[in-house]
Amino acid sequence: MTDEPEGSATDVVPAVVAERPRRFASVLAALDHPLGTGFLVTIGVLAALVLGSAIGSISTILVYIVLAMFLALGLDPIVRMLERHRVKRGAGIAIVFCGFALVAVAFFVFVLPPVIAQIVQLVEAIPEGVENIPQSEWFAQLTPDAQAAIIAGMDQLADWISTPSTIAMLGGGVLAVGVGFVAGISASFIVIALTLYFLASLSAAKQALYALAPAHSRVRLEDLTERITGSVGSALIGSVILSSLNAAAVFILHVAIGLPFPALMAVIAFVITLIPLFGSVIFWIFASIVALFSSPTQALIFFIAYLIYIQLESYVISPRVMNKAIAIPAALVLIGALAGGALAGVVGVLVALPVMASILLIIREVVVPRQNLKV
Repeated sequence: MTDEPEGSATDVVPAVVAERPRRFASVLAALDHPLGTGFLVTIGVLAALVLGSAIGSISTILVYIVLAMFLALGLDPIVRMLERHRVKRGAGIAIVFCGFALVAVAFFVFVLPPVIAQIVQLVEAIPEGVENIPQSEWFAQLTPDAQAAIIAGMDQLADWISTPSTIAMLGGGVLAVGVGFVAGISASFIVIALTLYFLASLSAAKQALYALAPAHSRVRLEDLTERITGSVGSALIGSVILSSLNAAAVFILHVAIGLPFPALMAVIAFVITLIPLFGSVIFWIFASIVALFSSPTQALIFFIAYLIYIQLESYVISPRVMNKAIAIPAALVLIGALAGGALAGVVGVLVALPVMASILLIIREVVVPRQNLKV
């Protein structure tokens, strides 16, 4: 029987076992008690389900809070501008909200009534417009097969609308719109109150956040936070300004060309163009198709005129308005807008751009430098 050489397998095995990580040893210990492990896993799953249900129950409140926070960040640059002109922060907040109140009153007095009236006109004009399609100019220019297909589709649409289930669905939709309008008014008051609170306590909240970080990281955290909040504010203000200019351009074009429903189309343009980069193109196609039902000539004029405005907006207006916002790749803008719209509708689309900008800034300023240090 020969002696085992030093470093043989019999000596290595105990050493390997002794050097196992503590985490792996704890896992082995847990496997020795399957009943306790199963109980803890079950408790964890139940806790996750309860937490998910609770978050789902207060999802509307969370949307209000997130929207109010973003509005506060969007209004903060205006308040800071007033502070630089020797206006106290409280007085600056009061001035900003008085201006906001005036804009809201002007909207409800001068914009909302004609929009509602034009919606009623549009609903009343749809049946007559559908009946007049066979006598229109563009219909006469189609081939006989295309005309037959359109007439067949109109007949099917008329049959579908006349069914009791469709009438009940349309009636329920009108009721839902009315309830949603009332809920939107009440929600707006909640969001305004939260925005006022967040705007007043924004500086104190930032200082509390900085105090939670280690002393050696506070300067870096403060710089990063200020850049993120500044980017969010610039993106929100820029989006609202660009959408307002779009709405004004659409209203002027509809009045100048003689297209119907100028106020309604302007409001639709404001909502759609909140989608960054692609909103103007989407509305351009949509409004041109709608204008076709009035006149092909008017639709062509609008098509060319609004295309010129889109080029002016892209190369002249947008770079000046969004000069402080972080540049975001177009693909990420589209993904963020789609995800935000799916999660929170128009609100999600509005906050998608600043959220993407903040994530990119953190990646560029924190994640990438740390990865560069790893050699």
